[in-house]
Amino acid sequence: MNPILQFNGLEIAALPPAPLHLAIGMFDGVHLGHRAVIEAAVQSARRSGGTAAVLTFSPHPSTLFRPEQPTRLIMDSGMKARMLHRLGVKVMITQPFNLEFARILAADFLPWLKQGAPQLAAVYVGENFRFGRGRQGDIALLVAEGRKHGLTVFSAPRVSLDGEPISSTRIRGLLETGDVAAANGLLGYTYFAEGPVVHGKHLGRTIGFPTLNLAWAPDLRPRYGVYVVRVGGAKTVETLPGVANYGLRPTVEQAVEPRLEVHLLSDSPFGPGDQVTVKWLRFLRPEMKFSGLDELKAQIAKDRSAAEQSFKVLG
Repeated sequence: MNPILQFNGLEIAALPPAPLHLAIGMFDGVHLGHRAVIEAAVQSARRSGGTAAVLTFSPHPSTLFRPEQPTRLIMDSGMKARMLHRLGVKVMITQPFNLEFARILAADFLPWLKQGAPQLAAVYVGENFRFGRGRQGDIALLVAEGRKHGLTVFSAPRVSLDGEPISSTRIRGLLETGDVAAANGLLGYTYFAEGPVVHGKHLGRTIGFPTLNLAWAPDLRPRYGVYVVRVGGAKTVETLPGVANYGLRPTVEQAVEPRLEVHLLSDSPFGPGDQVTVKWLRFLRPEMKFSGLDELKAQIAKDRSAAEQSFKVLG
């Protein structure tokens, strides 16, 4: 399968010549609400022989408008591209969200798109999509402007769960409180971390609980604590059950940056340099500081037992 084509801004010469079906949005997390928009573009492109594409933005607009408190992102650009590719998107265009772009008038937005992508055939957005200087453009304006420029505009209704719209903001809040089980329900997949296994200090091995240390530094940090996880990689056909600690390890060191450490409930086939994916299933407890290694070891044994019980329930 060919990898997704990625462009930094609209590049007329490089875009495929087929009619472009363009989903527009930040799409942070690529959650169930986003999929309603993205899958509409993918399906329409397949029916018409066109190209399914996504126009997203970097950095998040909050970085420009409130730099003192920018929105932390659920996933980085590479992870987003891989998720979009799995949904059938062929092209990802990342538009730099700078002052020049933010100043484009709402009425000039579609002409700007058409100039950068003359093959543009249709635009797909969520019903709450706003665009143009001062966020003055709404769906009604987008539809009206689309007619002027011969473009189809598709607006997907918001997707709700438990009586509330699914949003990246809602998911961020759940991850920050550790409720990954609820976040997974909104994402439509299991929240995950991915990266290479790196050398650690081998403390876990010395106390009987060897761990995999992952090089993983997310923009949005989930709540520090202990989680039930499954781990996969090229060296295993199925994901392996485990228990993970994400945090600053206050008992053995007061680290500046958090670390993700995973203790597998079976023998580990992974070693330093192996690329692994850690899927977060549920939160067990917050990170704690213990009086010493004996107390830490006793608690890890309890965490392992709790994780084993979780897998009996989860199946």
